[in-house]
Amino acid sequence: MRGTVLTFTKVADLPGRRGRAGIIHTPHGDIPTPAFIPVGTKATVKTVLPETMKELGAAAILSNAYHLYLQPGPEVIDQAGGLARFMNWDGPTFTDSGGFQVLSLGSGYKKVLSGEFTGSGRADHTVADKKERHAHVDDEGVTFRSHLDGSQHRFTPEVSMQIQHQLGADIMMAFDELTTLLNSREYQVESLERTRRWAERCLAEHERLTQERADKPYQMLYGVIQGAQYEDLRRKASRDLSGMKVAGRRFDGFGIGGAFEKENLATIVDWVCEELPENKPRHLLGLSEPDDIFAGVEAGADTFDCVNPSRIGRNGGLYGRYGRFNLTRSEFKRDFRAPVAGCNCYTCKNYSIAYLHHLFKAKEMLGFTLATIHNEYFTVQLVRGIRQSIIEGDYPAYKERVLGDFYGGEPLRSHWG
Repeated sequence: MRGTVLTFTKVADLPGRRGRAGIIHTPHGDIPTPAFIPVGTKATVKTVLPETMKELGAAAILSNAYHLYLQPGPEVIDQAGGLARFMNWDGPTFTDSGGFQVLSLGSGYKKVLSGEFTGSGRADHTVADKKERHAHVDDEGVTFRSHLDGSQHRFTPEVSMQIQHQLGADIMMAFDELTTLLNSREYQVESLERTRRWAERCLAEHERLTQERADKPYQMLYGVIQGAQYEDLRRKASRDLSGMKVAGRRFDGFGIGGAFEKENLATIVDWVCEELPENKPRHLLGLSEPDDIFAGVEAGADTFDCVNPSRIGRNGGLYGRYGRFNLTRSEFKRDFRAPVAGCNCYTCKNYSIAYLHHLFKAKEMLGFTLATIHNEYFTVQLVRGIRQSIIEGDYPAYKERVLGDFYGGEPLRSHWG
């Protein structure tokens, strides 16, 4: 049932930085921040049980509105009692809006998301060589061609809100257009205004659905900040969305989106967070590498999501204290020690690196599961450590130790201890 909505409580500040520790309050439980939010695109973190994700420390799961719209359909999940109940996940859930597919199926189809910025405008309406655009953007919304069967579908801000309300996630993202760093400034300006108008429509539809579905728990809606690498556009978007009020409704928090050049990440997030209100949470979309997370936290981001821990695990890569290494290396064939020395995850406490090596060489799916469990645990616990270090006042030492070890250039020390 609806009640007073208290979205975020700050617990501690990071001296000299915008970073903070806090708590996001949701109907399905609290999310202590900073926090890494594992991605379960289709209502599952690939190859891993939801119960296992809870055991390894995940505070929430993020799923994809576009993919769940196609399979099994939002009405099915609504009838099941919402995303968390459908997937037997005992905790909060996020959904993105489908905005990422504007890029991944449209102008970004089969292209890298960043790359060297040219400002030439040649990427505004093109796709990769010998590829066909699967999404077309106009001022009203986006027309998609399904990657599953080629059928045509239409997403608008209203449709995205309707889908996400049916999915029942605790935190939803407003429908936005994600551009690439190759888009011209002129197109970035045009796109940003389109995203602003879509945000207004999302708020209006969110309010309508909130009233219509008054018997359901309240769902928070985040506005998504775009603007590429341009300071004036990022600040404008932040001011526009943080000041926006439609039908009495404001955004409950904010997503920081867009493709980032790594060296500009902290600067861009800092611009955005300087403009955003202190009493609302900020989610940085699509990042999970340790140095990026530290940079994002210092600049003011509270939560993060990314597919990398599971994707890297399914490809035989493991994170460890001293970097990342591959399980298929020949020296692991007869090595019966834990995959990562000192790690307390289920995988490292119960299996040897020789066994994981065997599973990947034999192409057994259990290898995907065990590697993903470890990588998700590593990332979740790393960010938990950041939170604790902020609260205890020893963040600089924690950062120096973690990044110094991880990027020290000897990744196999992860295993040797």
